[in-house]
Amino acid sequence: METYTAVTNAVGGSLGLSALVATIPLLTFFVMLLGVKARAHWSALVALAASILVAVLGFHMPADLAGLSAIRGGIYGLVICWVILGAIWFYQITVLSGRFEDLRRVFDRLGGGDLRIQAILIAFCFGGLLEALAGFGAPVAITATMILSLGVKPLKAAVTVLIANTAPVAFGAVAVPITTAGDVGGKDPHVIATIVGHQAPFLAMLVPLILLVILDGMQGLKDAWLPALVIGVSFAIAQWVTAATPAFNLTDVVACIVSMGVAVIFLRFWKPRGVAGVRARYGLPAQAEEKEALPAVRVWMALLPYVIVVAIFGVANLHAGLKAWLKGFVIKIDIQALSSRLVTADGKPVKDAVYNFAWMSNPGTLLIISGLVVAVIYFFFNEKGRYAFKFPAIFTEFGSVVYRMRWSILTIASVLALAYVMNFSGQTIAMGTYLAGLGTVYAFLAPALGWIGTAVTGSDTSANALFSKLQVSAAENLQHAGIHGATPELMLAANTTGGVVGKMISPQSLAIAATSVDMEGKESDILKAVLPWSFGMLLVVCVLVFLQTNILSFLVP
Repeated sequence: METYTAVTNAVGGSLGLSALVATIPLLTFFVMLLGVKARAHWSALVALAASILVAVLGFHMPADLAGLSAIRGGIYGLVICWVILGAIWFYQITVLSGRFEDLRRVFDRLGGGDLRIQAILIAFCFGGLLEALAGFGAPVAITATMILSLGVKPLKAAVTVLIANTAPVAFGAVAVPITTAGDVGGKDPHVIATIVGHQAPFLAMLVPLILLVILDGMQGLKDAWLPALVIGVSFAIAQWVTAATPAFNLTDVVACIVSMGVAVIFLRFWKPRGVAGVRARYGLPAQAEEKEALPAVRVWMALLPYVIVVAIFGVANLHAGLKAWLKGFVIKIDIQALSSRLVTADGKPVKDAVYNFAWMSNPGTLLIISGLVVAVIYFFFNEKGRYAFKFPAIFTEFGSVVYRMRWSILTIASVLALAYVMNFSGQTIAMGTYLAGLGTVYAFLAPALGWIGTAVTGSDTSANALFSKLQVSAAENLQHAGIHGATPELMLAANTTGGVVGKMISPQSLAIAATSVDMEGKESDILKAVLPWSFGMLLVVCVLVFLQTNILSFLVP
């Protein structure tokens, strides 16, 4: 049967023309989202159709191979959705149990009555924990309502949670963006995670200080810069260290728990300043209203789910024997008509055509196991009257999560299908080869691709699915041109970290934030407030990545 090999000059024998034609699917996606204002799943499906047409008519790929490439990508998209479903379901167990309200009250009692520190702990630390486990809008929605209850004004609450949500995004949903970058780009996700762990912490250190300025201007920075810096630095150190371990998908979980623990210890000795002043500026009573006592056992039970998930992920990733055993449970997905006919220039089969799904070691499965353990504990240690937890409800809830996520599942599967059609047909390679002609300028601008992709799609995972192959292709060409520091892994990390600072301006994030603080229809006001911060952080990432290609090359493994 006819084989197919991707080439970079398929359109008219010209690299430039081929690269230009290859942008059609991406432009279609962006125009559908921003111009036509279509829903994300419709935009992805239309862009997928465009990518198949470009593959067949422009890059001369057999139509059946283009269709099978889309199926291959869609299958991987569903695997990503399995992780997301497991994460959201795990969080929902804490809500069903009634223990989440206790967790919310734990934050109310921290900070010595200083609502600025309380807001940082909720938006940055707890929001980061939610991002680490669930992501996809859940942290913004949940923490925004919690901060509103402190007395923070709606616009400030929305801006606070959006900016706080930047630091943990790269490792969100147990590092799905990074594993996606590794799978689509064909590189080791552990190496990518390590490099991201040498980028994202620089943002993490700054975010709590920025939140102080948003919440209370320069006076807030003057009053509470020290605890904010302690929270940011402890988060950054934990993120840096954990990202370099085999358990990198727990990076944000560990970083958030460490920063919260350090904050609790520090706040036992630090006396808040200007508390009455900030409460007066917010029109609140001089002291917060006292609530009922919160016994230590209820605090422990509220924190228990996160202890369990860290323990299960830690053992599964760090115990060599167990890790190997779990990886032995593999479902091999081999579409023969695709894997036997898709070949490289030297005649070898394209390795990405076959997918080996290690389902037992998959983060989604580990989250399901963690959720079941938590549910069993909550069922047997159940205070009647206060926590009416019914074990069968968790299975009904999983179905509810699948139903609520149905359009997101379709979107993610379609975006991955689009990415694989573009990758296998040569569209992505053509764009990457052309962009590499920019030389060192490209090394500086590489994070901007992730920023644009996440700003439009609302997902760092989707941005990596779209641009990972392009980043790898560009990096390989830059290395051939003598720019040896621009490794494919660094460019994949750049795409991921660039996407981190683009999420706050995505239409989906803005809509979620606006809805959560009762500002529907005023998304433009929120955008105006966060856009300068997004640009500023992007510039920091661009400079950092550029320096990592030369002066700071020791930060790249």
